[in-house]
Amino acid sequence: MAKQREAVKESESGYKGDSKGVRSVLSRWLDRKPPEFDRLIHERMRLGILSALAVNDSLTFNDLKGLLQTTDGNLSVHARKLEEAQYITCAKYFDGRLPKTEFRLASSGRRALERYLDQMEALIRATREK
Repeated sequence: MAKQREAVKESESGYKGDSKGVRSVLSRWLDRKPPEFDRLIHERMRLGILSALAVNDSLTFNDLKGLLQTTDGNLSVHARKLEEAQYITCAKYFDGRLPKTEFRLASSGRRALERYLDQMEALIRATREK
């Protein structure tokens, strides 16, 4: 921790802007242990999937693809990672002769998303404090 503070002090000496404000934010940040973000959720597409499912009971593959404006392959890869982590559930069925894939947010996924959002809010608060 002391080495981190020294590195911050050294790097601040060359800063031309509001060094006092930067110093106070960095000092507060280093005094607290930064949150360990869930790297699985922190990726943009996976955060989008979880967020969309958090406000909908369920979404089909095509619904999610349209909402997130992504490709079949990209959505498939990210959804599979979330399913493997048991953050979402995936049900495949036929609607007439058409195959359908439906996603739901699992309770463990909701808890993980809430934890992630709490950590982001704490980071935002710490950054805005003066």
